[in-house]
Amino acid sequence: MAEFVYRPVIGLARTMFKVWDLRIDCQGAENVPRSGGAVLVSNHISYLDFIFSGLAALPQKRLVRFMAKESVFRHRVSGPLMRGMKHIPVDRARGEAAFEHALDSLRSGEVVGVFPEATISQSFTLKSFKSGAARLAQEAGVPLVPMAVWGTQRLWTKGRPRNFKRSHTPITIRVGEALEAPREQYAGALTRRLRERVQELLEAAQRSYPVRPRGADDTWWMPAHLGGTAPTPEQLRLAEAH
Repeated sequence: MAEFVYRPVIGLARTMFKVWDLRIDCQGAENVPRSGGAVLVSNHISYLDFIFSGLAALPQKRLVRFMAKESVFRHRVSGPLMRGMKHIPVDRARGEAAFEHALDSLRSGEVVGVFPEATISQSFTLKSFKSGAARLAQEAGVPLVPMAVWGTQRLWTKGRPRNFKRSHTPITIRVGEALEAPREQYAGALTRRLRERVQELLEAAQRSYPVRPRGADDTWWMPAHLGGTAPTPEQLRLAEAH
């Protein structure tokens, strides 16, 4: 299949990585299948996570079709790019249409990218997972590939200004072994297992991250349980309630 948009966008992204002088450490890319459908599942801490999650599939010569909110496809700049890269729009009022679109992509041998937390985690910890990724893999008869990204929140995340200056920011990516998704398994149990694997990969990425906050004003990107000043999940729930 010709990729008149996706491959140039990849080239542009790689150029920007060099301009920003990012230090990208990706391990486990060999766990992305070289052929056939698969559901790539990642944590979500930044607006740029889909770029780095997709990067993890490139060594296996795979392009990932990400599920993303429908409003991104209506934007005058991002819309044509998202459609050209054959990503999958998700209208939360019509979720079944997006599910069927993703299912068709998987059955045709594509890798579909899913962020099962649905929204960016401002605590930089894992939120609860929705079961859609597991159900997609079960319906299509394809594996789930868990992964985690860390450091992307320092570039651009919810509630913070963008930081695209040449900052030598490390980005850590960890991809785990594929999980089978048997149809007979309860989707909720499979989702819990998947979340546990992503949590393990996230902790591995955090342990290997080569920098720590540089002072009291640089702790915002670290979760509270690791000594940072990011809001806790409980604080965020209380803020939402009010």
